[in-house]
Amino acid sequence: MEEKISYFVLREKAVPEVLLKVAEAKRLIDSGKAVSVQEATEAVGISRSSFYKYKDDIFPYHENTRGKTVIMVIQMDDEPGILSVVLKSIADYHANILTIHQSIPVNGIASLTLNVDVFEETGDVEEMVKAIEELKGIHYAKIIARE
Repeated sequence: MEEKISYFVLREKAVPEVLLKVAEAKRLIDSGKAVSVQEATEAVGISRSSFYKYKDDIFPYHENTRGKTVIMVIQMDDEPGILSVVLKSIADYHANILTIHQSIPVNGIASLTLNVDVFEETGDVEEMVKAIEELKGIHYAKIIARE
């Protein structure tokens, strides 16, 4: 049975300390202030197993996403037509693609980085990401930054 994904918005004081530390460790890695998971987890005082257990479950909330730029990373199979389907999905949400960078595929998997302008017509950006993630050939899609 497929797990239903639900999201909640909590005040920081309601979030368990371990989750806040996982978020901080991810920030250290993403910013380059820590070069490894080991270094980041030691800096924030959690185990690597805690980091790996929760790393895909906590993200900072950015309230102002409409009329802003969203940077997404997508991992996908290296098959003809998949990029076209991803781009059509973004267009269906009335978002505007600013830049596209696709890596050279390794072992049949390509990484795609997109800068996307989102507007009020786009609606829920998380819904757009979820729709992309559900496309055939997509391994994962995630927002890595919002401006």
